[in-house]
Amino acid sequence: MRIIELNERSMGHLLSELLKRDPNQYTEYAGTVQEIVDGVRAKGDEALFAYTRQFDRAQVDEANIRVTEAEIQAAMKQVPEDLLRVMKTSMENIRAYHEKQKRNSWFDARPDGTILGQKVTPLDSVGVYVPGGKAAYPSSVLMNIIPAQVAGVKRIVMVTPPGADGSVNPVTLTAAHLAGVTEVYRAGGAQAVAALAFGTKSIPRVCKIVGPGNIFVALAKKAVYGYASIDSIAGPSEILVIADEKADPRYVAADLLSQAEHDELASAILVTPSMELAQAVSREADALAARLSRREIIEKSLENYGYILVVENLEAAVAAANEIAPEHLEILTENPFEVMTKIRNAGAIFMGPYSSEPLGDYYAGPNHVLPTNGTARFFSPLNVDDFVKKSSIIYYSREALFAASKDIQAFANAEGLTAHANSIRTRFEEENLGGKEAR
Repeated sequence: MRIIELNERSMGHLLSELLKRDPNQYTEYAGTVQEIVDGVRAKGDEALFAYTRQFDRAQVDEANIRVTEAEIQAAMKQVPEDLLRVMKTSMENIRAYHEKQKRNSWFDARPDGTILGQKVTPLDSVGVYVPGGKAAYPSSVLMNIIPAQVAGVKRIVMVTPPGADGSVNPVTLTAAHLAGVTEVYRAGGAQAVAALAFGTKSIPRVCKIVGPGNIFVALAKKAVYGYASIDSIAGPSEILVIADEKADPRYVAADLLSQAEHDELASAILVTPSMELAQAVSREADALAARLSRREIIEKSLENYGYILVVENLEAAVAAANEIAPEHLEILTENPFEVMTKIRNAGAIFMGPYSSEPLGDYYAGPNHVLPTNGTARFFSPLNVDDFVKKSSIIYYSREALFAASKDIQAFANAEGLTAHANSIRTRFEEENLGGKEAR
């Protein structure tokens, strides 16, 4: 891995390079995606089925696009018992964590006759996109479905690309069933996102679309935003490790490579005040990568977006981390809790040598759907709040409104909105309390 002494100039170059991974940069695909989205919006199932035949080589129609309960039960029998047990334990941890995020409606009644509050209502429906192909990501299935179910969403729809024979990965189906999905459809790509957003005869529309996908899926979510809500425009995975001279270089290298293996655009960065650690991690990373099954992807990822940044001290390391705002942040220092208090921008923070990033991916419970490409500066991990909406509650008695009526009319008149003022004034035209008529 390349070692760079970090300064203002090199930081600017690094941020510029990382931004090249942003899905919003891939504008050459936007036209194709928009054409697909417009096609499904205009022609519904006809376009959905045609694009599925074109891109997935699968023959789907109104009769077979929805996965049946019998297919799901058959799929579950194909999953090894050990994996089934692990998924159930992971699901329990995820559910327990997200249960603590639930918020209740609240109301505040005051002596003057006013009641203010907030009504929390689950979304009616959610669509979960799950990548298909040979790979199966049951952890992502659980992370997207369980918060929606905890929030109280009644209709949770999963779409996933089918194989050429129309099959859906049995592990994916099993995870979805365990998590509480209500419908599963064999559809993927931009066409599935469009179907969820606009609805077709076979797939009724949903209120929100969540879940990871390739660049076509990311751009399709961007294209349909406003017709349906979305979680985010997710970019490639990334990890940043803050480590001091006492960190184990083998642990640091192993954790960096755990994200580099995702794809060639993944980013793995170490920030440390120790040149000795930097050199040791570089050696360990090279040696370890040579022994791993996804060696070619890892090496390309590290070549493109792998960095070891040497800084003056831990304060500078924290400043660099806050500037980069990583998806995953590991703190491998003598006092990780102290460092954590200074972190402002990170999707998930892992502290100490035994809290490596894969723990969060699969098992601990916090959501692994995290903000990427620096968006941790203003976005949060996927959570229960993403699956509810909030309505303001306002009640004023006649007496309470009368007491505020002159102020409201003054505000409305100042903005030139006389009908607003009249709405208040009308209620007190014949009223005279204490000899003072509201005007």
